[in-house]
Amino acid sequence: MKKLGLIVNPIAGMGGRVGLKGTDGAATVAKALKLGAEPVSPGRAIETLRDLKRVGVKFKLITYPAEMGAAEASEAGLEARVIGKITSDKTTAEDTKRAARKMLEQGVDLILIAGGDGTMSDVIEAIGTQIPILGIPTGVKMHSATFANTPQTAGEVASRFLSEGLPLREAEVMDIDEEAYRENRLVAKLKGYARVPYEPVMMQATKEGSSGYELADQKAIARWVVELMEREHIYALGPGTTTRAVAEELGIYDSSLLGVDLIENYKLLARDINEQQILEAIGKKPMTIIVSPIGRQGFILGRGNQQLSPAIIKRISKKNVWVLATPQKLKATPTLKVDTDDAELDREFRGYIRVITGYRQTCMAKVV
Repeated sequence: MKKLGLIVNPIAGMGGRVGLKGTDGAATVAKALKLGAEPVSPGRAIETLRDLKRVGVKFKLITYPAEMGAAEASEAGLEARVIGKITSDKTTAEDTKRAARKMLEQGVDLILIAGGDGTMSDVIEAIGTQIPILGIPTGVKMHSATFANTPQTAGEVASRFLSEGLPLREAEVMDIDEEAYRENRLVAKLKGYARVPYEPVMMQATKEGSSGYELADQKAIARWVVELMEREHIYALGPGTTTRAVAEELGIYDSSLLGVDLIENYKLLARDINEQQILEAIGKKPMTIIVSPIGRQGFILGRGNQQLSPAIIKRISKKNVWVLATPQKLKATPTLKVDTDDAELDREFRGYIRVITGYRQTCMAKVV
């Protein structure tokens, strides 16, 4: 019987909805909690484990104590062998590294990791490519190619690996400088490589940025978006260079490249704000969300824009989510994805959505 390791980073993703763009460092975690952030990682880990249990694949689960895996396994109804020691509510990156090393000693066949890019970086620093890993997406950024698309697909990929023996491939582990990220600068670094199960549909690719060749198309898209805007209507601009082109078309040059901004009456209403601030700002006014898919990954909601939470998205209809993508980006990412942490809402987005690809140009893209 194969051995499955489980490591949960209990603070991963907490900074998303409160606009902190990550939770690296004790000070950032404290700030996130002060802003009302709630744990994301444990619940998403439980979703994956329940999916594994439902499929009925036989395996031995080995995990770390309390919120680093044991609590989630128990909640999912799975028996687990618990190894190692932690100080509950005070876990650190060193705990993640020790957990990975302990699982190497135990000879596990695959480690499920609930976290973000930083968590993945910690694991490969500790064990390199000695054990295959699979990410349950729970962080804010997740630029690495080690994550499944959703917690549910993580469970499916893990079950297929344990039962069918999916082949392995090398995947990039990326991480960004969170301090630079909060200052509106994207500084991404290749941290190394990991071995992950090869499943091209259910695993995400490494994030790819826009190229300089797309600038003219971005400007054309922005021009038409501005023409479509109405007064007394709020527009939430998600992260990215394509959405930033809209702000620049309006003459707004201090928008946030990596946060969520609000536009009203063709002016900047609020810059780089969190979920609660968005809810307070919009009140009962009509709102449209404007987003662009992450290059190669295809996510329009649920990656890097968690401030646009289910509570906000549910206040508008699907037709009031405008997706912007250059023809080059859409060609590289023909299928779009959502992972809002609300299964019912994700289902509502399945099907097709209109994508603005140029000046008075649109096409329909499939959302899965």
